Amino acid sequence: MPVSYSPWLVLLSVALAIQGSYVGLTFAIQAAGAEGARQRALLAGAAITLALGVWTMHFVGMLAERVPFPVDYLVLPTLLSFLVCVIVIGAGILAASAGPPTLPRIGAAAVFMGLGVVAMHYIGMETLRACAEMVNSAPLVLAAAALAVAASGLALWLALGGASHSLPVSAIVLGLAISGMHYTATSGLSLYPRPAPAIAPALSPDLLAVIVAVVAFMVSGGFLLLLVPERNERPERVSAESPPIPANGAAEPVVEAVGSFSPLGGAGGPPRRAASHIPIERNGLTSYLPASSIVAIRADAHYTHVFDGTASHFCSLSIGEVEQRLDPRLFARVHRSHIVNIARVDGARFNGDSGVIELSGQERYSVPVSRGRIGQIKARLSGLESAAQ
Repeated sequence: MPVSYSPWLVLLSVALAIQGSYVGLTFAIQAAGAEGARQRALLAGAAITLALGVWTMHFVGMLAERVPFPVDYLVLPTLLSFLVCVIVIGAGILAASAGPPTLPRIGAAAVFMGLGVVAMHYIGMETLRACAEMVNSAPLVLAAAALAVAASGLALWLALGGASHSLPVSAIVLGLAISGMHYTATSGLSLYPRPAPAIAPALSPDLLAVIVAVVAFMVSGGFLLLLVPERNERPERVSAESPPIPANGAAEPVVEAVGSFSPLGGAGGPPRRAASHIPIERNGLTSYLPASSIVAIRADAHYTHVFDGTASHFCSLSIGEVEQRLDPRLFARVHRSHIVNIARVDGARFNGDSGVIELSGQERYSVPVSRGRIGQIKARLSGLESAAQ
């Protein structure tokens, strides 16, 4: 029996998938740089919000189907599908955020997440058994599974691999993949109503879809409010720590930016002095990296990652706070998510409104240049070349 769809419910289901993906991946990215209880809370929030987005998309997508007989949904398969979704997606996020975003790690996470989405879909479809017999097309089942696994891997790689603008892109990719998997699978579904028709539900599909969507948005918003980091909590703890003592036994002073928080923006006060060190965290302990050793800084939600040419270190400061502490004569903000050490620039490529900077180090490090900063960066690099000559 052919199945038609309500266009506005289809769009609502896609919006739910993208919104759930955005919130879930936000927590997954933050969990990669967190520790202890906060990391566990972020991983739990990522699993629940992402699974909620997947499940509500699936449920609203089912409500979008228009069939010429009453539909009654079984409660047990509905709840079981959500439970499976949370467990398997949580395992995928844990695998992806447990270490560096290598291809085997991202591949394992993609398999977990993709199979979780597929399992949730077909368990959830069992809710229709009370009113109809279902026959699935085997090729479309395989296509839906392949789409879910491949797109989940791409989304995780974009989110955790450090690409610029990765979070919105990842959320859209993953949301479209979830929706595409659902509608690919349902396009191969044939329904045959049972002789004894089910009793029509008390709520219309449209009203039920609106209720589910409102609850999903409220739950995701609640998680964002509960798990949003305190902007001053971690920096204050770091600033209270003492820098490591060098081998000669003399503690090296850490010169902080002076005047950054003065009234009137520091007008009339002493000139701002650049920090000689930036706080980073290693194995749960705070240490200080010399500013001269920094090659680049990358924003990661409310925190940053500092690259010293050999490794990337977690820093509890936001990219704006790091920029205030660094010497503007040596460092430049080339993108809203990236700061580079101008002296460590090894090459640059500009093509119209886009640009990429290559930085020197034991590992090659590439940084995008935003369109509005290309002229400024070109001028600084030209001045650096002229000074070298």
